[in-house]
Amino acid sequence: MSFVLIFSLFVSAVFFTNAQTRPRQVETNAPTANNQNQTQTSNQSKISKGEPIVRIGLATSVSSVTITTTAASLNASILDGQPANLSTARVRVDVRNLRPLPTGKGTTYQVEIADNDKEDADLIAADVREQAGEKVTVAQDEKGIWRIAIGEAKPSQAEAEELRARLDLLGFDEANVVIKESKTIENTEAKANTANTNKNNVQLASVSTAGPLREVAVYATSTKLLGTPAPVSFGSDLEPNTPVRFGGKPYRGRLEVFANNRGSLTVVNVLSMEDYVRGVVPNELSPGGYPQIEALKAQAVAARTYAIKNIGQFSSQGFDLLPTTRSQVYRGYSSEHGLTNRAVAETSGVVATYNGEPINAYYTSTCGGRTEDGENIFKENVPYLRGRECSVEAKAQIAPYTFKTSREIDIRGEGGAGRARIAALLAIHGFQINASRLTDAWLSSSPNTNEIRSWLSMISAKYQQPVPQISDDATRLPAFSSALARAVYGESRADVLFDNADVEYLLPISDADEIPAQNRADVAMFLRDGVLCVYADASLKPREAMPRWMVFNALYRLMEKKNLFQLQKANINQTKDNRIMLRVGKSDTPLNLSSDVFLFRLIGDGSFPVAKVALMGSEAVTYHTNSSGQVDFLEVRPSPNGASAERMSPFTNWAKEVSLGGVQSNLRRWSKGIGTLTDIRVVRRGYSRRVVDLQLVGTNGITNIRGGIIRSALRLREQLFVIDRRYNADGRVTSFVFTGRGWGHGVGLCQVGAYGLAKLGLKYDKILKAYYTGIEMTKMY
Repeated sequence: MSFVLIFSLFVSAVFFTNAQTRPRQVETNAPTANNQNQTQTSNQSKISKGEPIVRIGLATSVSSVTITTTAASLNASILDGQPANLSTARVRVDVRNLRPLPTGKGTTYQVEIADNDKEDADLIAADVREQAGEKVTVAQDEKGIWRIAIGEAKPSQAEAEELRARLDLLGFDEANVVIKESKTIENTEAKANTANTNKNNVQLASVSTAGPLREVAVYATSTKLLGTPAPVSFGSDLEPNTPVRFGGKPYRGRLEVFANNRGSLTVVNVLSMEDYVRGVVPNELSPGGYPQIEALKAQAVAARTYAIKNIGQFSSQGFDLLPTTRSQVYRGYSSEHGLTNRAVAETSGVVATYNGEPINAYYTSTCGGRTEDGENIFKENVPYLRGRECSVEAKAQIAPYTFKTSREIDIRGEGGAGRARIAALLAIHGFQINASRLTDAWLSSSPNTNEIRSWLSMISAKYQQPVPQISDDATRLPAFSSALARAVYGESRADVLFDNADVEYLLPISDADEIPAQNRADVAMFLRDGVLCVYADASLKPREAMPRWMVFNALYRLMEKKNLFQLQKANINQTKDNRIMLRVGKSDTPLNLSSDVFLFRLIGDGSFPVAKVALMGSEAVTYHTNSSGQVDFLEVRPSPNGASAERMSPFTNWAKEVSLGGVQSNLRRWSKGIGTLTDIRVVRRGYSRRVVDLQLVGTNGITNIRGGIIRSALRLREQLFVIDRRYNADGRVTSFVFTGRGWGHGVGLCQVGAYGLAKLGLKYDKILKAYYTGIEMTKMY
């Protein structure tokens, strides 16, 4: 440390650290014509350089900071100076004012919104506070205009424009930057030895006398270790193996602390790009919820690309990115996971590029089946942000999840599907049924006496009764009913409990007189209990041989009445290696399908036999396993989430009802001048069918809101929705029901969709190319 760095108090100079390798410029999501070439040149340089260093603004307005390490001690350095050991593992950092502002005039820049109405101005101010998290003041100027001042006045136009651009993305597109003139107070030099306290041989920067002076003061308990107006960077003496901690959380790299122009401290995590991405990926796509390595690799490339594209986004504040959804969610070392670290390592240095430049790699949680064109949401019309289907080609999407059976079930007649299901359930529970090929003809034909004898023997065993004597006329309904009564009850129960009046009352059948006297009570009882059924013409045809389906129906009802069907219910979590994975509690239970499994699919209220069925995940199933543990009966209710790649998301489908007053309150900033809101109407939808132009109808007129602000304005998860209305007795709208799909802005990579495509076997590059049009994978470093 044989040289002295010159330190300027102007923010643009203080934060020039590492600028030689990381171009620093304020970027917005929609570059103007004037800065487009600069942005392209900057991005091209990012591709040609080595691994970038990235600065994450962990805290931007704190009065005191505690930094610790689990190593023996911390070290500290000034700007790019050599780290010096502090001989302590815990320090407190405060900020102190050493010198007031210099004399003369200084130009500052204020972001504000002007409005003619105080009530409207107050509503706008409330919305800005809630959505932007900025300090807001409302005041009337000499011309009677109400001015909503947002945030503190900025010392540079770049800082003010950065805030204005952020407000524009939040829907406050009426915000403007105005120049403010402010007088400053007299300058008084601070004592030189106060500005350069040094207890631990940390080399300090010399200090300019221009502008306000604030000191970063570092303490170990009550002992002041050093004080300097320059940024101080902290690390552990065992870095990079032992992280440094802030707010109780460990971080890779170093923690830089400096005094900002608001008189408070800013804390920045300075680390390599790969270390940063390690702390992003598990927080943007959970490795526990979506454990597919190729999906996590796609997320790693997207996160790395977004960071490189947006380096310098907050350069006027001294850092590149925030650790929140305004940039990417970053939680440091403690959030890292083995699977996501592997994904980062296996894609190290890889970014997504279009024409050789890093793309602005937007990504969304759940796209609802389709992504949207970028300009319809962000006003960013670039060729790689085109709306795409969240799947591969439809049949190819379903094929890996399709299961087949060798059984042939040819049921076409009305009511035949239900009869086939009954026959299948009886077959898997031991009833001797030739069910290798169920047909309408076989079910409608009559069984022989041996079949009846076999089936009644089985039902008597289920009911734990002696096997009854079976006469040759048991193929007809009267004799069958009496034999069935003995099989399940051991005697003719109805003959004991019913008198003649009961029997006549329970047999309002056109051909009931044809039933022999000795069988009438048994037939009446089983009709009452729903065990027997009648033909379509409400007759019993007691002189004719019964069809098999009628016999099966009676046996089925008695099995069901006694809860003798050993059926289980569950939900499909996923399918893997030709096995069904059922979600049971918090774990998955694998099941194998037998080759001749009975397959049924619910369509509406009916259950229909099928030769194959697609199990995409989230389907509700009813199933039975045989003695070998294989599934021999499977009935599937299709998932309401459909078959898109993002169907595993809990936000694939949602609904929300909001009262008319609630909608008007949410839209108050956009509905000024139209009176009382009476309706909202969809004017235009984008490629993905998202609402991109919404008309607000009021008692005094109409207005429109467009683009990505629709979602935030209505306070919905997504703007992929349809609208239903509820009306009062006067025909006026009282509330709106929004039924929609997805969660997020819907542009670029669909995170849960990436998981679905990875399960189909797609590699990370193919996944990314499925969502970003015309891109390539480029090894940056």
